[in-house]
Amino acid sequence: MIIFRYLLKEVAKTQLAVFFVLMTIFISQKFVRVLGDASEGSIPGQLVMTFIALKIPDLAGFILPLSLFLGVLLAYGRIYADSEMTVLHACGVSEWYVVRVTLVLAVITAIVTGIFTLYLAPLASEYQYQVKEELAADSGLSALVSGRFQQTGNQDAVVFIHDKDRETNSFNKVFVAQLPKGEHSGASIINSSLVYARTGRVYEDESGSQQLVLGDGIRYHRDADSGEFQSVAFDKYYIQIKDQEVEHQHRKLSALTTLELYNNDNPELESAYRATIQWRMSFPLICIILIFIAVPLSVVNPRQGKFGKLLPALMLFLGYLLLLTSMRSAIEKNAIPSVIGLWPVHISALFIGIMLLMKERSTGRIIKAKLPSFKLPSFKRKTKAKSSQGKGN
Repeated sequence: MIIFRYLLKEVAKTQLAVFFVLMTIFISQKFVRVLGDASEGSIPGQLVMTFIALKIPDLAGFILPLSLFLGVLLAYGRIYADSEMTVLHACGVSEWYVVRVTLVLAVITAIVTGIFTLYLAPLASEYQYQVKEELAADSGLSALVSGRFQQTGNQDAVVFIHDKDRETNSFNKVFVAQLPKGEHSGASIINSSLVYARTGRVYEDESGSQQLVLGDGIRYHRDADSGEFQSVAFDKYYIQIKDQEVEHQHRKLSALTTLELYNNDNPELESAYRATIQWRMSFPLICIILIFIAVPLSVVNPRQGKFGKLLPALMLFLGYLLLLTSMRSAIEKNAIPSVIGLWPVHISALFIGIMLLMKERSTGRIIKAKLPSFKLPSFKRKTKAKSSQGKGN
């Protein structure tokens, strides 16, 4: 029991460290992209962390199997490099016992990974689509950025703000160009109503409609009958922005729940649905299958160090993942029957792991010893025997 807890603790500790490091790297990349969209005004600044949080389930489902694989390699590699595993083997701890101990952690990781890939990731993707639809339906006044020309959500006006107070959501030095509807672009520029105000603020009522209230400004417009331009000073000027109806975006398969994919009734997309289901189920299976590969590959010579077999192990993992990706693409294109699915790749990886594991066990050595071997006859001994007889005579 002490050995069981020791091995489990070392692998779990290393796995968590690798998981948090990889998650930090990937989330940082996503944060830079989302922050770039926020700086361009595509999304409001207060929703930056929301979009980052919605990426976590998808990233966690991918990184958990990789962190387990690297955790086993690094933890057992250190134990082998420090000759601790040699002592454990001398005390009767077999390679298969190490695999069984690691499988306990692999099953736990597989359950957590399945929760992310089969349940949380589709929900997060669907919620992300809903947030984007709400942003598209929004008039955009609450997301205005100072120092940039921006078009409102109904595309009826262009707003430029010199300065913005984020606490009170008020503006200073506001320029608005109201574009008339139903005219050509050249005529729209001439007939546009130009408004300049020193102050401005956004008000939103219970129905969700927003108003831009401008204060202490001048409105310039062209009279339709006389064709002359007129200017009107005002204390308050209201610009009503009507909310657009929410336009539902086309959902990708990643936004559909696993139950919806399973209960599909569209024969044209049946292959794509089955490929997506098997892809989501692959990550929990990877957690268990990779143990049979990682444990034998963690056997290193003390002179090699714990990173001795890290590069070939990573190459195997990447090859495994690339094969799954190519098989999924082939199933979606109906090049491979959906009944076959991704199972050949999983079975091949499991076979490689069992072969690597049997190579280190006594059963594997016995089978190898029973295989027929062919050796060339040795003529060196006969030559020596003849020479010795000659000397005796």
